[in-house]
Amino acid sequence: MTLTPPVLSRLALGLTALAMLSTPLLLRGWPVQTQLLVASSLLMAGLCLASAAHVLGARPALWLALIALPVGWFAEQMGASDGWFFGSYDYTDVLGPRLGEVPVVIPLMWFALTYTGYVMANLIVWQVPADGATSTRRSVAMAFLAALVVTAYDLGVDPYMVYKLKAWIMVKHDGWWFGETLQGFVGWMLVAFAIVFAFRLALRRTAAGPAPKARLRDVLVPLGLYGGLMVYEATQGVPVETRTIALFVMGIPLFCAACGLFRWRREAA
Repeated sequence: MTLTPPVLSRLALGLTALAMLSTPLLLRGWPVQTQLLVASSLLMAGLCLASAAHVLGARPALWLALIALPVGWFAEQMGASDGWFFGSYDYTDVLGPRLGEVPVVIPLMWFALTYTGYVMANLIVWQVPADGATSTRRSVAMAFLAALVVTAYDLGVDPYMVYKLKAWIMVKHDGWWFGETLQGFVGWMLVAFAIVFAFRLALRRTAAGPAPKARLRDVLVPLGLYGGLMVYEATQGVPVETRTIALFVMGIPLFCAACGLFRWRREAA
């Protein structure tokens, strides 16, 4: 069976539904909050893979997943064990089962977020959801913009995860951002950049063929995910000061990407 965008999309959605339905059984005895966090992370990653199959193509979508999952896990493992990238911290049991020191859902979130950042960066600059294989210089610039989009989300979610959910415990909590240190945000930029840039290099080195003609509903998935996360931070953020911040640091790139989406649809029509 040839792996086409529709096949990969249906496979991703089917496996996601199966994993979500199995979550209460597999996590029996875990708190309901943890089960919901795991299920929502599975849903986000599954929807993003199904979307990426149509926006990027089947093979590029798998390439992005195969890059984001191990790189995201490695960065977090080094952070939790040796204090690399983000500073020293220890995960609690809030986010569910772990692979090494890292909850399984964390690499899934890195995939969903970097895919979202990739699409939004393209919409902001080029008014297209995917720009294919590009020069090294352009890849560096676009990966940097995608990393900015991803890190904007972390400005609100990091304090929430530490102070509200207590998903991890920072060894140093005397930083300038509600106790969070600058190193953590530098780490987010670095890891997000590395994933997107490596993916862009992979597009240049593989004969993936032209990306399929993306559908509006597929491009709306990453924008809807980013918008939903923004609304959650703006209404549930802790400390409360992060709620206003989320509307601007996430709302501005989301609005710009939405404008790019409108132009892309108008020109396509």
